Amino acid sequence: MMSENIKIYKKTEEGYPKNLLQLPDAPSRLYVLGELPDPMRPAIAIVGARNCSSYGKNMAYEYARILTQTGIQVISGLARGVDAAAHAGALAAGGKTYGVMGCGVDFCYPTSSRKLYHVMQQQGGILSEFAPGTPPLSYHFPLRNRIISGLSGAILVVEAKEKSGSLITADAALEQGRTVFALPGRAGDLLSEGCNRLIYQGAIPAWKPEIILEEMEWTGKKEIIQEDFTQEKKIVLAREDDLVYSCLDLNPKAVSQLQDETGLPSGSLLKSLYYLTAKDLAREVWQNYYIRTEKRWA
Repeated sequence: MMSENIKIYKKTEEGYPKNLLQLPDAPSRLYVLGELPDPMRPAIAIVGARNCSSYGKNMAYEYARILTQTGIQVISGLARGVDAAAHAGALAAGGKTYGVMGCGVDFCYPTSSRKLYHVMQQQGGILSEFAPGTPPLSYHFPLRNRIISGLSGAILVVEAKEKSGSLITADAALEQGRTVFALPGRAGDLLSEGCNRLIYQGAIPAWKPEIILEEMEWTGKKEIIQEDFTQEKKIVLAREDDLVYSCLDLNPKAVSQLQDETGLPSGSLLKSLYYLTAKDLAREVWQNYYIRTEKRWA
């Protein structure tokens, strides 16, 4: 028996997303927990690797958070890694975000996204073309990618290997006439090969969120952005902790580099790093290398 909370939108009926009607293989119906994206507001798909780096996870979160502050809706696939971070960033900004599932909407997959899954039903929606009760089968996920891009005006690929599901979504976006953005990555980094190849093939390098706003002419609410994603957060900390925090960013920094930048004795520096890590304001991504972070949904 289907839950009464699940709404059904048939392709032949009012309420079905008009931008999906443009697809030659548009799903015959959509099952939704929560709501569908608002067709009167811009939407961007943010996708990337499940096994992303800490840098990729932080960038997905920050881009989603900043873009959502301008009124943009974020769409992704609720997968762990980049997808979950993008949903979390949108929620943290108080915006709406939508997850397109490769299973029935009554399945929370993956289970690691359970908190996101429940909150998004109140602050966005969970949707699928697969009927309730359908398990998450592997061949479903490439199919759902056309819906992720179809509901969006643009797509941002954050991290992707040269062969990945994110590139399938990017291909679908190009076929649908959507604008494709890619986060530039370091040469030789496996997780950056897909993004760098997309840029080589003509995708727009989005080295900061404002590039997306300018290219898409989503500039009407650009002034809402209170801080660039590289700027220091307004967090009340003790002087030494604040100094260390201000030197951290989304690129990992070695303890030795932080000591040079702060001028603190090693004992004081490590004490501050321990405190910031305990408060979820910093993370040790590998031994003696730290990045800035913040409390988040995932």
